[in-house]
Amino acid sequence: MSQQSETTGAEDTRRPAYGAGRVLIFVYGIFAISATARAAVQLIRDAAEAPLAYTLSAVAAVVYLGATVAMAHNGRRMRRLAWVTVSFELAGVLAVGTLSLIRPDLFPHASVWSHFGAGYGYIPAALPLLGLFWMWRSSPARIAHG
Repeated sequence: MSQQSETTGAEDTRRPAYGAGRVLIFVYGIFAISATARAAVQLIRDAAEAPLAYTLSAVAAVVYLGATVAMAHNGRRMRRLAWVTVSFELAGVLAVGTLSLIRPDLFPHASVWSHFGAGYGYIPAALPLLGLFWMWRSSPARIAHG
């Protein structure tokens, strides 16, 4: 006779993040606030000057906000949302970074992701890699099986 543990209705009592995870979530929060403020000012004051760059800054702000909230929770749905937002962030940084080098005329003013985040010390390029690594490393399914 094998015993099966019932997992439906079980409450996850773990704290959301420890150590490096908390630092990572904090940095995401800082980027969410700064990208939101930057995009808001740019779109309110100078939207016609560089609409693509400023709209991409607003997209980055939404992505950082979603990633921050999702990474701060342990739930299965929020973890999926974190994977989606951080993966989208990586794709955005790579696409916008490459496009800003190939077609600088599209970016008369910088966005958060242009030139791979050069205006932010390349942290926007490193952050999604760190985020994906941390989520993989802290995955409850991976930890349970290994």
